[in-house]
Parts: sequence; structure tokens; C-alpha cells
Amino acid sequence: MDRVKGKVALITGAAQGIGKAIAELLIQEGATVIITDILKNEGEKVAKDLGSLACFYPLDVCREEEWQAVLQFIKSRFGQLNILVNNAGIMGSSPHQAPQDPENCSLENWHHVHAVNLDGTFLGCKYGIALMKNAGGSIINISSRSGVVGIPSAVAYASSKAAIRNHTKSVALYCAEKGYNIRCNAILPAAILTSIWNDVLGEQEEERQQSIIALSKGIPLKKMGNPIDVAYAALYLASDESCYVTGTDLMIDGGILAGSPASPKPQ
Repeated sequence: MDRVKGKVALITGAAQGIGKAIAELLIQEGATVIITDILKNEGEKVAKDLGSLACFYPLDVCREEEWQAVLQFIKSRFGQLNILVNNAGIMGSSPHQAPQDPENCSLENWHHVHAVNLDGTFLGCKYGIALMKNAGGSIINISSRSGVVGIPSAVAYASSKAAIRNHTKSVALYCAEKGYNIRCNAILPAAILTSIWNDVLGEQEEERQQSIIALSKGIPLKKMGNPIDVAYAALYLASDESCYVTGTDLMIDGGILAGSPASPKPQ
């Protein structure tokens, strides 16, 4: 369909999960994609598997100098950036890590989660704007359902995702005021089956499947989502089809944030 044919996209955290799915779909629709991640071997393999329209560039989203380097690489090699997906993020909580609840989360862990999730998105927007402002483009920030509701066991993650959601609106309004023709929107996924769920679902396949069934009962659509579900949303926001959409939140959550799946029984 060539919905993003000729466009150049940069995706952070694209070596696996949602970022990888977005990269695959954008390439199918004609974009050239720069795969970035701190996972060098995995990122290089993804780029190789995706063919000539993909390349890999190592990027730690917390480091400003690395953002400057990758944007200079794009400018010199491609001359433009049309799509930026700020996807890289960490949960920061697992049975093998320090507690992330509001009473026991350490300041060090709080800062680390915000550095990756929030600082990385801020830097992406900052340098993405600089490269896009002459020709325009689309910035897509991956927030979360956790940025709308409280998460007692992952306070840093929830806080960072809420801040990403708000920063998206500020970027959208700023670019509109400046006449940059840059749109900025947020995608809020929930219950998407990626590796971030591994510690919750368990390691054994039978245990994992039972956990998925149990979790799905609390989702109105009665199933967990897949990375491709988020990728289709990103494709829409990356394409010219969404040319009148900016500063908005797109929920990909199976109906979770719509409210309780329970309804009154008819008399």
C-alpha cells in the first residue's frame, strides 16, 4: 500500500517487542528505517533481516551526545527525518530487582527509570524537532495505560509514562505555534504481550499460558494484545492519513481504560 513510501523513520528500542513490530510494518509500507537500541547484536540482526530499507545505529537514549551522533548520521546519509518513534523504555520492576513501590523505591531506581523512559523521550523530541522542522514530520511517543492510572508496584514507570503523555501535548502545541508542520502524538498500550511481561507470567509454558488466561479475564476484549496491534496505530500516526491529528492519545488496550467490563443485568 506504500502508506509511508519514501519516508525516513527512526525507532528507539527497536531490537525487540513493540519497536521491532513497528519497524517491520513501516518497512512493509515503504519507509526507510533506522533501528536503534542498546542491544547491538540483536539490533544488527533485526536490521539485516529486514533488508535494504533498514540499518542499525547504536543508541543509549539517556545520553545526549549519542542522540546528537545518530541525528548527524541521519542528516548526512539520508538528508531528512520524517518519522520518529520514541519507544525505548524499561519497567524497572521484577522479582530480581529492588522494590518499585512508593515506600521502598530507591531514589537511584527512580532516577534510572525516568532517565530511560522520560529523558530519552525528551531528547528524542528535542533533536527530532531540529531535524524535522524544515520539512515537517511525525513524532510518536510510546506512553502507557500506566500513565493514566496509578500502579502501586511500579511508581517510577507510571510516573515516567504520565510525563511522556503530557510532554507529547506540549511538543504538539509548540510545533503548531512555530508553524513547523510537526505532529506529535502518544500511543498508550496496555496488556501487550512482550518480554516486559516475562517476570509476571512465569517461565514455564504451562504457567505462562494460565497467567495469560487469568489476565485476559480482566480485559473487556478477553485477550492480550500483540506488538502488531501497536504497530498499526504507529503506522496511522506516521502516515499522512493522520495529517490533522496532533497532541492526542491513542489507547491500544482492549477496552481496559473504557471502564469496567461488568454491566447492569436487565430486569
